[in-house]
Amino acid sequence: MSGQTTAQSRRTRLTPERERAVFATVVELVREQGYEALTMDAVAARTRASKATLYRQWESKPKLVATALRQMAEPLTDVDTGSLADDLRQLVAQILDHADEDTALLNGLAHAVSKDPELWQALYELHIRPGLEILHTVLTRARERGDLAPDNPATPFLPHLVLGGLSLRKLIENRDVDAEYMEDYLRAVVFPALGIA
Repeated sequence: MSGQTTAQSRRTRLTPERERAVFATVVELVREQGYEALTMDAVAARTRASKATLYRQWESKPKLVATALRQMAEPLTDVDTGSLADDLRQLVAQILDHADEDTALLNGLAHAVSKDPELWQALYELHIRPGLEILHTVLTRARERGDLAPDNPATPFLPHLVLGGLSLRKLIENRDVDAEYMEDYLRAVVFPALGIA
């Protein structure tokens, strides 16, 4: 019986190509409808996959959505220019490259994340923590080079500073963030807080 179950699981497991199609559909539906309106039934119908298969592979809607975001996003890559200021500029440039798509997704998810601890945890593990780990690596190298004081009190708040600059201009000024704005923001706010020029 267990051998038969294993064989059935193998047969119903999606191929990498089909998985990518599911992820693309999930992201599309979140942009179109928001997280709350997204259902496993809708994903199954649009991708012609069975709902049982979706649950078998991802267990829950929050995990499916978080995995789709990770797989469809362009992840941040480590940078090492030899300068903390330039490392941060390059990380911000990577984020700006995908700002439009990411904004649409975050708008679709923002309310749900505040109400759904499972979704928040999934997003943190699959999408947020990898970026924080890259930032931690960049800051560790900066301390080792002497670019950043080990006890700088602003360091724990660096993710909040950078993401705040990227996300709040639209709300406050109704204007999109661009490279010029972020350069001014880094020079005026982030670099002074970190004690770098």
